[in-house]
Amino acid sequence: MNIAIIVAAGSGTRFGAEKLKQFLEILGKPLIIHTLERFESCPSIDEIVLVLPFKEIENFKKTAEKFNLKKLAKTIAGGQTRTESVFNGLNSIDSKRTEIVAIHDGARPLVSSEEISRTIEQARETGAACLVAAVTDTIKEICDGKIVGTIDRKQLRRALTPQAFQFDILQRAFAQSDVSETATDECFLVEKLGYKVATVEGSAKNIKITAPEDFILAEILLQQF
Repeated sequence: MNIAIIVAAGSGTRFGAEKLKQFLEILGKPLIIHTLERFESCPSIDEIVLVLPFKEIENFKKTAEKFNLKKLAKTIAGGQTRTESVFNGLNSIDSKRTEIVAIHDGARPLVSSEEISRTIEQARETGAACLVAAVTDTIKEICDGKIVGTIDRKQLRRALTPQAFQFDILQRAFAQSDVSETATDECFLVEKLGYKVATVEGSAKNIKITAPEDFILAEILLQQF
């Protein structure tokens, strides 16, 4: 069984809206519903675990009833950090029934079903896989306010989500980590075990909504789905 853990437990302080960004509407649907629908429609996903702030769970359940989310198995409370929220999600699933765990940011509603499937398949083959996108800007190394070098961007990639792992590998990664500290992503935890994480080339359209202007772009791109 392949399970997706969708992490949407953040407070959204950087976004600056009164309502948490994951519940703001785009094209008549809450952002988090768009994200869930990407995984609902993906044949490689069997179940979905959604991680939300504790105080939002009951309200979300009422919202979710309006949409046909058959794969949404459970909604659980997140933690103080992203790492703790993912850990809570991981602890909620049945290890005996789970082969691959795919972790995805709730604020990325533009991932495609094909990207999800390719990432899961790569994790099945190699143990760990990360969806990535090319770096298109020229990257400079800075020291004391001055450019001291130019980094070859051909060797660089932006880490996207989902990031997928064989269950036992991810479980060991968390067992050796402090969940109270925020890791940059789950690949970082797996890398610390000594595993080489395979990359899967994804689309630059798979943006993470972090600022109000991202909503404008996301609305345009979602109309193309």
